[in-house]
Amino acid sequence: MTGKGRVVYVCTECGAQASKWSGQCGDCAAWNTLQETIAPPIAPKGGIKPAGYAGPAAAAEVRVLAEVNATAEIRQSCGNAELDRVLGGGLVNGSVTLIGGDPGIGKSTLLLQVLTDLAARDRTLYVSGEESPQQISLRAQRLQLPRDRVRLLPEICVERILAIAESERPQAMVIDSIQTVFTERLQSAPGSVAQVRESAAQLVRFAKASDTALFLVGHVTKEGAIAGPRVLEHMVDTVLYFEGDPGGRLRVLRAVKNRYGPVNELGVFAMTERGLKEVNNPSAIFLSRHETPVAGSVIMVTREGTRPLLVEIQALVDECHGGNPRRVTLGLEQNRLAMLLAVLHRHGGVAMYDQDVYVNAVGGVRINETAADLAVLLAALSSFRDRPLPIDLVVFGEVGLAGEIRPVPNGEERLREAAKHGFKQAIVPRANLPRRGDRLEGLTMRGVNRLAEVLGNF
Repeated sequence: MTGKGRVVYVCTECGAQASKWSGQCGDCAAWNTLQETIAPPIAPKGGIKPAGYAGPAAAAEVRVLAEVNATAEIRQSCGNAELDRVLGGGLVNGSVTLIGGDPGIGKSTLLLQVLTDLAARDRTLYVSGEESPQQISLRAQRLQLPRDRVRLLPEICVERILAIAESERPQAMVIDSIQTVFTERLQSAPGSVAQVRESAAQLVRFAKASDTALFLVGHVTKEGAIAGPRVLEHMVDTVLYFEGDPGGRLRVLRAVKNRYGPVNELGVFAMTERGLKEVNNPSAIFLSRHETPVAGSVIMVTREGTRPLLVEIQALVDECHGGNPRRVTLGLEQNRLAMLLAVLHRHGGVAMYDQDVYVNAVGGVRINETAADLAVLLAALSSFRDRPLPIDLVVFGEVGLAGEIRPVPNGEERLREAAKHGFKQAIVPRANLPRRGDRLEGLTMRGVNRLAEVLGNF
């Protein structure tokens, strides 16, 4: 194994190394924790250095932070405004982006469309480890994409991929998928922890050295996390998750890590016969716009990254016929619903301990912020009393355990989004009301400090 490093087995619990695999670690006695990895060549004490030994890194120079050039990275458009938004404004040369999502969600379709757009002005390379060239060509034909632009490589050996990439010199490259790629330096099967980690490390080093924008497609586990070692997400610059029902039209691309832009940025796509299309006004998709007021429905304004979104919160409260009332949420945190119902009982005098409560964020969007608290309570109360709320009403605000209504970030921007879509009334935390003189035309705003103020006229 000259020039390739030694194969060793490292315990994931205590870090001990062994030359051979065994079921139990000899140091900490943990079972099934030894994983195959590569140890770097050992530096000799003198004489000729072995092949593969790069020697110590060049001495780094200590510098004052103010002396470091803080020029922003040069970005190029992917040809897709929603993907550009999620990436932080465009694609950075030398960046490594990991995209994960359920099977059939549209990862390969999106990247094929992106490479086709980039190929009009740059050299690109699509490396396929799962699909045959015929399958990819048929997809491009179905999507009516120009097939004479993208260069295709069916290969899963990372050494051969890098050798061809060095001769092709692409500005953008896709690896579909990282779990199918293997390195000859390890004997384990493709998709194993060691193979994914070592293959990704070689690809990342190539991207940084050659200034190639690299996309890695990742499989996900049944829990929704990207399969393979957790270190994979630390090695890359950007981690994107594709969300949505594979049987539906709507797709949401969410950034959970981004070294070149904001995290939790959101891109919205619609799956069509021509592939994934950008949704420039996602608020229109997340709103049902009932013709007549419906009990249990209220509109709130959430914020994803830099974008405010109007989302419909629906609640259904029904009498519980068992001894354990259900608390079910889709797109919201279930434990927070139980807490909000307790606040409603303690500070609003409304008891739902004998009721089943179901809450849903329409459109499959996931809301992770506390601005939905007030909307959840009003939707549940509306369903419980079978009393519809006005269809032109928008609500947001955090509810505290003491019954106070707390302000949320970017309140004025949320109100402007509501006014832009024609809403006439708003119930918001008093601290989120616009400054005097900044009233929004056509929107009547009511600021509240306590939950009792909201329920007084309900």
